[in-house]
Amino acid sequence: MLTRYRLIVIGGSAGATAALSELLPIFPAVYPLPIVVVQHLHPLQDRSFIERFTGQCALTVKEADDKEVIKAGHIYFAPPNYHLLVEEDKSFSLSIDEKVNYTRPSIDVLFASAADAYGPGLIGVILTGANHDGAQGLRLIKGRGGLTIVQDPSTAESAYMPKAALEATAVDHILSLQDIGRLLLETPQKGVV
Repeated sequence: MLTRYRLIVIGGSAGATAALSELLPIFPAVYPLPIVVVQHLHPLQDRSFIERFTGQCALTVKEADDKEVIKAGHIYFAPPNYHLLVEEDKSFSLSIDEKVNYTRPSIDVLFASAADAYGPGLIGVILTGANHDGAQGLRLIKGRGGLTIVQDPSTAESAYMPKAALEATAVDHILSLQDIGRLLLETPQKGVV
């Protein structure tokens, strides 16, 4: 069955490693949507971060490479100290442009570029975090007809980022991690909005 959704983008900061460790392993190897994650990391973060998720997930987990074509069956992470952008041809580009919201990679940069490339075919998710990065990007996703999901601030390790997203736009769903996972599993099959 064809679905309107073609890509999921997820952003998080403080507390997001634990949240992602709960969320990402639920996706089966046959999950039809690629997933792209910006997690705020130390600029010199080593590969142990990716290796942690590789051992937990049925999907292929990797750092996104410049000019790499986005494929189903993958969870892509932005590399430390690079902005990750989605191009119109559904490939990635990496940038060392100035920090946005005091960080590189920036969730806003990923979300805005993905909104341009995928429009209403995009799902944006904001998880726990301690700054407002991602709020404006989620607003752009909503404005282009995409599906917007925010972790319930009362369930987040750090509520600041989810609250900032909720202040920026009227999101489609405010959910616990468990319910975010359930919605994302159902959405491609049922076209849930």
